[in-house]
Amino acid sequence: MKTLTLPGTDIVAPNIVLGLMRIAEKSDDEIRELVSSARDAGINFFDHADVYGTDLHECERRFAEALHLTPSERDEITIQTKAGIVKEGPYFDFSYDHIIESVEGSLTALDTDHIDILLLHRPDALVEPEEVARAFDELEAAGKVLHFGVSNHTPRQIDLLRTSVHQPIVANQLQLSITHEPIIAQGLAANMVAEPQSVTLDGGGIVDYCRLNEITIQAWSPFQAGFFTGIFLGSPDYPELNAAIDRMAEQHDVPPMAIATAWITRHPAHMQVVLGTTNPQRVADAAQGSDLMLTRAEWYELYRTSGHLVP
Repeated sequence: MKTLTLPGTDIVAPNIVLGLMRIAEKSDDEIRELVSSARDAGINFFDHADVYGTDLHECERRFAEALHLTPSERDEITIQTKAGIVKEGPYFDFSYDHIIESVEGSLTALDTDHIDILLLHRPDALVEPEEVARAFDELEAAGKVLHFGVSNHTPRQIDLLRTSVHQPIVANQLQLSITHEPIIAQGLAANMVAEPQSVTLDGGGIVDYCRLNEITIQAWSPFQAGFFTGIFLGSPDYPELNAAIDRMAEQHDVPPMAIATAWITRHPAHMQVVLGTTNPQRVADAAQGSDLMLTRAEWYELYRTSGHLVP
């Protein structure tokens, strides 16, 4: 498993992360098997959110109940969680009160005295950076949160937070897969009239912005065809792409899922891939792409066969 030291932290993290948004209905044994398969593959970084599950903090609580981590076992892993979504609205809330309340709930549910990384979960149009900074300062001073980041934020939204927030923004969790890659595709077709791929939707090149500012991109839904539209692997909607993936998988002697993972980890931005599966075998399959270095020709072939333009 390939690892990296997350800029702005002392965390040595794998480039594959296990997301736990779907474990609410799993038994303790199933959760332990899932986490064990991840650990066996070298994954010791686990991604949560307060809203994962039917009830607030449910998946966090199920994780803690199933594992019963000892202090030494807790020190061996990185726990990341998120705050900011209010499902009952639905709406977003980056107020001081909501962030503090969410973190306290996560600490209790996870049965831990600290969260390694807290992400603001999607942008809040009503964000007041001073409120976020006040919450972050208090949580850091109390040792309850060690590092901070965001998810689905544009460059300007991060810059706005930075007008008040003192801590480094260490991560930005963004949707990215071979077939859902506007954050990459727009840069390859910039300034091309009438080419939809050239339209900038993120406020100015979020991938390059994160590289320039040492913010680790965490790619969520790495196998989704679009915005929650099913996976592209094996889909009849992507025959040319899957033929290329299958051929490369055979050449490299890895499962097709490893090729899809490697397409993301090949990028020099040193991204992390966030797996959302609850299938232990799929975790093991995807993990095989961690240190698989696709060639430029292979990377661009997957990009082209996914339906994107290389000018």
